[in-house]
Amino acid sequence: MTKEERQRIINLVKNEVVPAVGCTEPIAVALCVAKATETLGQLPERIEVLLSANILKNAMGVGIPNTGMIGLPIAIALGAICGKSSYQLEVLKDVDAQAVEQGRNYIAEHPIIIQLKPGIKEKLYVEIIVTAKTGSTASAIISGDHTNFVYLSKDDKVLMDNRTDEREESEETDDSWLSLRKVYDFATTAPLDEIAFINEAQRLNEAAAEKSLHGNYGHLLGKTLTRPLGKGIMGDSIFSHIISTTACACDARMAGAMIPVMSNSGSGNQGICATLPVVTFAKENHNTEEELTRALMLSHLAAIYMKQSLGKLSALCGCVVASTGSSCGITYLMGGGYEQVCASVKNMIANLSGMICDGAKPSCTLKLASAVSTAVLSAMMAISGECVSSTEGIIDDDVDRSIHNLTKIGKDAMNETDRCVLDIMTSK
Repeated sequence: MTKEERQRIINLVKNEVVPAVGCTEPIAVALCVAKATETLGQLPERIEVLLSANILKNAMGVGIPNTGMIGLPIAIALGAICGKSSYQLEVLKDVDAQAVEQGRNYIAEHPIIIQLKPGIKEKLYVEIIVTAKTGSTASAIISGDHTNFVYLSKDDKVLMDNRTDEREESEETDDSWLSLRKVYDFATTAPLDEIAFINEAQRLNEAAAEKSLHGNYGHLLGKTLTRPLGKGIMGDSIFSHIISTTACACDARMAGAMIPVMSNSGSGNQGICATLPVVTFAKENHNTEEELTRALMLSHLAAIYMKQSLGKLSALCGCVVASTGSSCGITYLMGGGYEQVCASVKNMIANLSGMICDGAKPSCTLKLASAVSTAVLSAMMAISGECVSSTEGIIDDDVDRSIHNLTKIGKDAMNETDRCVLDIMTSK
C-alpha cells in the first residue's frame, strides 16, 4: 500500500471518528440552530425546523446532555441560547443549569415549529429558519453529514450555497476504492505512529462507561450485568465484561450524560460499539498495545467502509455494522488472519441483518448488547473454522458482495420499513 493510499485512509478515519456530546441527530439540529442564530446576530424570536424523517426519528426520544430532558425542543432552544457552531458535534458542551433554565423559558415563550421537510429524499437533512423581532431572518441547512453545511443565508443575501440537484439519494462518500482486504491490510501493516490516534477512542469511550457505573442512567443494563444477579446468570467472564462495558457507555450517552464519546460515521453508539468490545477483549486477553491499536483501527475502519454504502442514516440499526467492525477486531486479537476476519463478517451478516432502527433512545443499549454479544460469537466461530456459506441467505462467497448485500437491503429495501416505523412513533 502506497503512502498516498495510507494518507487517504487516515484522512477518512479522522473525518469519521470524532468526539461527540449527546446523540448526533438532535445535536446536528442544535448545531444548525447555532449556525443560523450566529448568522442572524441575535437570539431569534421564532425558530422553524424542517427535518428529514430519519433525523426526526432519531431525535424524538433521546436525552439531551446536562438537561434532564429529552427530544428536540430543548436541543433547539439551547442551540440558539448557548450553542457554538465551532464546537461541531460538541455544540452544547457549554450547557449549564442556567442555560437549561433559559432554555425552558425560551420553549414556553417563543414559537418553535418542527416539521418534516416536504418532498425531501435525503435521509440526513436539517433546515433551520430563524426570525428576529425586527423581522430579519437567517437560514442554515445541513445535508448528507451531521456537520456538513450546504446553505447559509441572511435576509435576501445567500452567503453559501453548495446544494446539489435533488436525486433519489444523496451521494455518499465513494467507497469503490475500499475493500475489506484494503481495510485489513491498512490496519495490520500501516506504521504504528500513523494510526496511534485511534487510541483516543479508547480513552473517551472507557470514560463514558466508567461514568455510567457511578450514576443511574437509562435502563441500567450495564450496571445490572455487574451486580450479583447479572454475574450469577452471565458469569464473570470476558464475554460478560464486553457486554456490560459497552452497555454502560450506551446507557450514559442515551440518557444525556454530559460526557463526550468517540463517534463513528456520525454516531456515538457506533463509536462505542466499534471501540469497547475490542478494548475489553484486548485487556483481558493480554494482547499487546500494538495489537490493540491495530484491532481498534481494523474495527473502526471496517465500520466506516460498511457505512459508506449503507448511508449515514437508514432503517437498519447502525450497531449492526459497528459490531461487525468489532468482531473483525476481536478476531484479529484472537490471532485470526484475513480469512478468519472475512468469516467473522459473514457470520455477523447472517445473524443481525434484520435489526431495525426505531430511533435513538435509552433502549438502544439493548441492541448494542445483542450486537456485541453476536460479535464475540461470530469471532469465536471464525477462529474455529466455521463460516456461514454462500448457500445460506444473503451471504456470498465474496465478502465484499456479502457486505453490499446487507447494505443494499438496509439502504433501499427497508425504506418502507422506515416509513412504517416513523408512522408508528409519531402516532403514539
